[in-house]
Amino acid sequence: MNTEFESTADRVVIIGGGPGGYEAALVAAQLGADVMLIERYRCGGSAVVTDVVPSKSLIATAEMMDEINRSGGLGIRITDHEDDVADNITADLKAVNERILSLADAQANDIYEGLVRSGVKVIQGTGTLVDRDHVKVVETGGTEYTLEASTILLSVGAHPRELPSAKPDGERILSWTQLYHLDELPEHLIVVGSGVTGAEFASAYRALGTEVTLVSSREKVLPGQDEDAADVLEFVFRNKGMNVLSRSRADSVTRTENGVEVTLADGRRVEGSHCLMAVGSIPNTEDLGLKSAGVKVNEAGHIVVDGVSRTSRSGVYAAGDCTGVLPLASVAAMQGRIAMFHALGDAVQPLKLRHVASNVFTAPEIATVGFTQQNYRENPTDIDTVMLPLDTNPRAKMLGIKDGFVKLFARRGSGSILGGVVVGPRASELILPITMAVENRLTVDQLSASFVVYPSVSGSLTEASRKLHRHL
Repeated sequence: MNTEFESTADRVVIIGGGPGGYEAALVAAQLGADVMLIERYRCGGSAVVTDVVPSKSLIATAEMMDEINRSGGLGIRITDHEDDVADNITADLKAVNERILSLADAQANDIYEGLVRSGVKVIQGTGTLVDRDHVKVVETGGTEYTLEASTILLSVGAHPRELPSAKPDGERILSWTQLYHLDELPEHLIVVGSGVTGAEFASAYRALGTEVTLVSSREKVLPGQDEDAADVLEFVFRNKGMNVLSRSRADSVTRTENGVEVTLADGRRVEGSHCLMAVGSIPNTEDLGLKSAGVKVNEAGHIVVDGVSRTSRSGVYAAGDCTGVLPLASVAAMQGRIAMFHALGDAVQPLKLRHVASNVFTAPEIATVGFTQQNYRENPTDIDTVMLPLDTNPRAKMLGIKDGFVKLFARRGSGSILGGVVVGPRASELILPITMAVENRLTVDQLSASFVVYPSVSGSLTEASRKLHRHL
């Protein structure tokens, strides 16, 4: 069936129901627009169904295992029925994955119901740009029609990059979307790729009890992250028994009789039971009709956008991983909200990437915001910095935390806080005061004057700010 719906003055058509899409839909509906959201699978997109929610749920289980393993140093003895110290605490991966998929399903349902309550029409199917004002819809059931829109938002996400010599098969060679169908812990997981995704899964599976080999083509793990933080994480990885192969590029991955074999570029071979490929992602921008609508993409296929999420074509916006701005759910959601504020005439401020807080959910976590170590190296006469190890913090000592630190960057003279890094358990929570300081241009003296609970790990933030006080 081919139907063209009647045009509406403020009709917003959104392709993709991930964080960028559904947050944009909620804002547009709140502002009074007629909103239609097209999603081919489940509301929440890959962030909820196969990526952020599942991976962080897995990591939450791994964190609990890590705390159990650390509890001996706090005087806790876990015993078996014969009152001997137990050494057989294991993770039931089938039960873990069932819980993960259940949580993802529930979150997808919650998002769908919230959209419907807000007046958004959710269409299950695919959308393709016909031109600047029209989107062709093919519903899952086969019904076809065209929607006319005053504003279009593209939030189609990305998918795992695959190497021709290491194609995932869903059994032994896996992408990060396929891990949640395993019933048993891998005996030996080889993780190819030491970026955020590779580091997070390597950390999680090691905590769950799997032997892990991390293949990194770079000199150290987490290239692009704070160097001091990466050094701490790599030390912890190696100290916990992980085999980290630095400056080692994987050339191919093949199935063996009982597992996998990874061949490195220098000819070395690594054998394991399973292999996780974490070598980046590719935007889902092919066959989207971008050319016919006059929407430009860069060489990597990402949609080019400005600070308010506009594409090269007026009236067409984009948000999320398909833009390549920052592959974070929080950034995608903000891009979507900003797009709708701008399109529908509400007050809006462009996206400020320097104010974006991000977190790597390894053990320990690494949280960052604002200025980086590289910025400091480029401006050593204009920026002051201080780094405090967490093992000097009284609360951290009580909790048995030995690895991690707090780092602050401040403008020399004015004392304005420019950024910071937190490495340690729950760093994702501890980064918020620094983010607020960066966003509101607070000084180190203002932060240090704030009362903190004693003892608390957050006390290291005010202590670091006191060390950056300059006597005038």
